[in-house]
Amino acid sequence: MSDAIAPKLSKWPFFVGDGLLLGTAYLVEHQSKFAPGHWELCLVVLCVAGGALLAVTPFLLEYAALVKVAQAGALSTVVSELKNLEGIANQISGATGKWQDAQEQADRTARGAREIADRMTGEVKSFTEFMQRANDSERANLRLEVEKFKRGEGEWLQVLVRTLDHVYALHQGASRSGQPKLAEQVGNFQMACRDSARRVGLAPFTANEGELFDAQRHQLAEEGAKAPADAVVAETIATGYTFQGRLVRPALVRLDEGKAENIEHPI
Repeated sequence: MSDAIAPKLSKWPFFVGDGLLLGTAYLVEHQSKFAPGHWELCLVVLCVAGGALLAVTPFLLEYAALVKVAQAGALSTVVSELKNLEGIANQISGATGKWQDAQEQADRTARGAREIADRMTGEVKSFTEFMQRANDSERANLRLEVEKFKRGEGEWLQVLVRTLDHVYALHQGASRSGQPKLAEQVGNFQMACRDSARRVGLAPFTANEGELFDAQRHQLAEEGAKAPADAVVAETIATGYTFQGRLVRPALVRLDEGKAENIEHPI
């Protein structure tokens, strides 16, 4: 840029003036036939010095102009850079403002998220407490229902056992009455009752005549009596029952007298 706008100084006038001064000094010296006087020496020196000054002056002026052009170029570059810096500063200010807006928005979002999290935590805690109370209440209700069911089950089980005991006693009486038809009818009635009881899990059982005594399933009619290991059942006095595979009551039996001599009776 400095080469394009640098001024061009014409040097030939300075060179012509330099030549004239040097020529004048030469003429002054050669016209002196004798040793030159003081004024002649002074004139020669002034002409030579003036010629030298004229010869150097265009270069000095051109250099000064180039320096000013370079300074102007540097100044324009600095100005453009300052303008760029102002633009960058404006961009930085805008970015800073946007960043501050984004930071404020992020802070508001974070506060909102914390508030939502706190509300959710409170709701979860309340719901957990509610579910805990509901579970406790439900467990208490279920416990009461189970207890009621067990009591009801025990009550109707006792009623059903007593009913089957009466039916068994009725069948035993009919069998001993000597009336086969009556015994058959009562036997059919007993079978129907027992089938109905088996549907709810109650299974009656009796000890067969001649069956070995089993302390787990049989019980002697005499309270506190103990049977020997080889005791044989002679008769079932009362039916035993199991409910859903669990022994409810052992069968009440009487042992064979011929094989029950070793029965230990309570004192």
